[in-house]
Amino acid sequence: MNPSFASDRFFRTVLGDLPVKEMGVCYAHEHLWIDSPIVREEMPEYHLNDLNLAIQELQSFRAAGGQTCMDAMPGDAGRGLAQLAQLSQITGTHIVASTGAHLAKYYEKNHWSFHESSEAMAQQFITEIETGEIKTGLIKVASGEQWTDRERKTFEAAAQAHQKTGAPILTHTEQGLLALEQAALFQKEGVKLSHVVLSHTDRTPDIGYHREILSTGVCVEYDSAFRWKEDRNPTRDLILQLIPEFPGQILLGMDAARKSYWKSCGGTPGLDYLLTDFKRVLMQRGLSESQWTNIMIHNPAAAYSFRSRF
Repeated sequence: MNPSFASDRFFRTVLGDLPVKEMGVCYAHEHLWIDSPIVREEMPEYHLNDLNLAIQELQSFRAAGGQTCMDAMPGDAGRGLAQLAQLSQITGTHIVASTGAHLAKYYEKNHWSFHESSEAMAQQFITEIETGEIKTGLIKVASGEQWTDRERKTFEAAAQAHQKTGAPILTHTEQGLLALEQAALFQKEGVKLSHVVLSHTDRTPDIGYHREILSTGVCVEYDSAFRWKEDRNPTRDLILQLIPEFPGQILLGMDAARKSYWKSCGGTPGLDYLLTDFKRVLMQRGLSESQWTNIMIHNPAAAYSFRSRF
């Protein structure tokens, strides 16, 4: 048995805990529902609030072989736990919801994340992981181009919640920046770095920078494969160069948080893109089936599992 599928490991979906071997093909960073007053009024391009359209998108994902999505919208930033549970029930997709805190722009100025201590924030995260009819299975935190006091506090809270619960951590990096600083902060706080996934790092596609990031022991999530507008595709090139050196640390998602990315809304490329067009591109350039399986199945299973029940 692959060590990613150890019997003491499980992942926590919106419909309950499952053995990690059932995760299957996993998109490591997705957005299936985003609905809040701020998003509706100030970021309409990110406003995803139609169950029927999301169902269509997930059905195409499932038809292409997808099984699990990590939904990366934490509480009060537009997350919809009830809607994610409905989507999971209707489409058969395993969906993991996030606790944590996103960038400041997603919240009202009086939101608790601006004034609570890291300890109080950690307790909020722990409560959402451990209690409630619909539990979260992932801690999501974010940093911008430069650290703010609030962001450092949310990362410290994420570390505390991880140590208490064993829940994995997913981060937002702004255009791939501060990845090394994020890893260093988590290491200082005693987080098990193999259960940390840093998102969007391929938006700064310097190969030396990525070797530095991966050498810390964290995982990276690449999601810009469909965003490059020229024939060159740095995301493709990073994967092909780095997967032989770091076979257990690269994950893929789409971060398809706009209606213009969904075929069900008349957009492109659709949520099935990684499993159809992009897989074909990688295979044509020499990626092996076993390497693809690592990226899409074994690596998410290892990174996003809880190590033991609590």
